[in-house]
Amino acid sequence: MKSAAFIASEVRSGAISAEQVLDTCLADIATREAPMVAVTRVLGDRARAEAQRIDALVRQGIDPGPLAGVPYGVKDLFDIEGLPTTAGSTIYAAAPPASRDADAVARLHAAGAVLVATLNMDEFAYGFATINAAYGTTRNPHDPSRLAGGSSGGSAAVVAAGLLPFALGSDTNGSVRVPASLTGVYGLKPTHGDLPLGGVFPFADSFDDVGHFAGSVEDMVLIWQVLKERQVGAAAGKPRVARLGGRFRENADPDQLAAIDAIAPGAPLIELPDIVRARSAAFLITACEGGRLHSQALAKDAMAFDPATRDRLIAGALLPDGLYEEAQAFRTAYRARIEALVADYDVLLAPSAPCTAPEVADPRILIDGALSPARAELGIHTQPISFTGLPSLAVPLYRPGKLPLGLQLIGAPHGEAALFSFAAMLEAQGLIGVTPPAGAVLAGTEAFAAGVTGGQHNGAD
Repeated sequence: MKSAAFIASEVRSGAISAEQVLDTCLADIATREAPMVAVTRVLGDRARAEAQRIDALVRQGIDPGPLAGVPYGVKDLFDIEGLPTTAGSTIYAAAPPASRDADAVARLHAAGAVLVATLNMDEFAYGFATINAAYGTTRNPHDPSRLAGGSSGGSAAVVAAGLLPFALGSDTNGSVRVPASLTGVYGLKPTHGDLPLGGVFPFADSFDDVGHFAGSVEDMVLIWQVLKERQVGAAAGKPRVARLGGRFRENADPDQLAAIDAIAPGAPLIELPDIVRARSAAFLITACEGGRLHSQALAKDAMAFDPATRDRLIAGALLPDGLYEEAQAFRTAYRARIEALVADYDVLLAPSAPCTAPEVADPRILIDGALSPARAELGIHTQPISFTGLPSLAVPLYRPGKLPLGLQLIGAPHGEAALFSFAAMLEAQGLIGVTPPAGAVLAGTEAFAAGVTGGQHNGAD
């Protein structure tokens, strides 16, 4: 599928209708999605009504908005009016329906976007793999024998497959950046608290953020500005770039390190202090807040939880208050130290997921020389960044014919504009960009409206 910016331009000009875009999108999902296990609900009636509204506005000469007629999906923890919010769990499959859309969904609706589907995730967003006992394991479009990552794996997979031009996810400890890296798309974890969390099922309030996936820097900026409800200009001047060293140079694919060094040769190598302690504190805070959130449901019927989620939530609920408070105090002091350390730079370069996508049949990865569960360890480089609250943009290295690998571009607080500007430069140089998957899972849709479908690399070849 073509970019969100292209589709919106075509719909706003009347070159194609929002309903035509939707028809092709729904047919594409029906034909190609099933092997990926990425979609949990197709919202056909709602999408049809939204598309018809957009077309009516165009006929009246009214601008429907910057995302006019653009189809998208949301991770299955965003409130959608009239539907239960499952958060990837059967426990809430029959919950009372949401009375209104989540704030982020409402902003996208106001901008003309068309909500098409809810998307698979780890139960309660607790994992980096999108292995879900109730809804299945989401497969990677580049190789269906491999994981898509998580917990926003369904959102990343549909964008990588070209089924939707963008999708919403959430990122607590890497749940956008990890699947973006493994599936080869762009994904943003914004400055903590910058994007609206109203109507999003929580995991850990200390780290939760709304994030999104797309296939180009242009689309990432467009959607980010809609979610922020304001235009943000490009960053001025030459960016000040540094590379993260220490643990960020360990447990990384050699191609990631080579790309970082090629992008910023001679750039300062900065080592963030106490990374292992920071990640441990992040694990503790996440487990404690998640466990407390679900403590009543666990006491009522613990066996209703996904077995891979249940034990960790129970353990988190039993953590003593003093330990949690100590971890939070360390975090407050640590954030101040890191912000002072990186104040002289606009972009910090680091790996995102530490490797290519692991196999579904053996979901383990090599960490410090030993095989460890992917569901817990794929966030080894993203979790410490969440701990700081800094914004981080996951970008895909352009590597046709190979499994995807990604980097993190990490910025100062509220420094997303600098990250997007730097990413646009790398994309124009052909160093980063989306490589469309090949293979049986993704074979076969015809283009429409002079090529509104059919992914392509956005940078120079």
